[in-house]
Amino acid sequence: MLRNLTLIPLLLPMPALAHPHVFVEVEMAVVFDADGSVGVRLDWVYDAYFSMLVTSDLGIDMDGDLKLTPDEQQMLDEQIAAWPADFNGDLEVVQGETVLPLAPKRDHAMVYQDGIMRETHLRPLAQVADRSAALTILPYDPTYYVAYTVAGPVTVEGRDDCTVDIIPANLDAAYSLVEELLYGRPASDVGPDEEFPEVGRSFADTVVVTCAAQL
Repeated sequence: MLRNLTLIPLLLPMPALAHPHVFVEVEMAVVFDADGSVGVRLDWVYDAYFSMLVTSDLGIDMDGDLKLTPDEQQMLDEQIAAWPADFNGDLEVVQGETVLPLAPKRDHAMVYQDGIMRETHLRPLAQVADRSAALTILPYDPTYYVAYTVAGPVTVEGRDDCTVDIIPANLDAAYSLVEELLYGRPASDVGPDEEFPEVGRSFADTVVVTCAAQL
């Protein structure tokens, strides 16, 4: 995940985390395999400014032609290959009242094109009790340092009997929650040594995938 690069503490302001510092469009596909497994494939498309910071911090694409040499591509891949042990991938998948465990990422790749960073990977679900029960999928950073926006349409692979609903985040309610948790203080007053409440889920777009019952 690119937010773990060293450029974040060096180049971006850290306090006032009620306002995100990285903006990511999420392209999503839900993948049903013939063996019964289910996964969520995600493309994280980073904003142009953050993409520029990445190239500057890594010293890649210094000629500005918006293309990477093989060595530059290898450097970029190495920066994202290993996620921190405490990073859950900014993804939550719920079935009924149960948050489903996620298996380690697969097919992880990084693309730099037209000045934009795109990170793609598949998150298999470790278990799915009922392939016919609706899946509720929320991409979000708990700290809201990164703002994820679902860029539809969300596709379904491996089945043709599913419908997808995208429910945008209720931003008014989310910001009201922030104000309530801060007891009316502006987010800019939160000092660097204070723990900011984890409000990211309230800012999450919600994807609901409902498939027909299978006999």
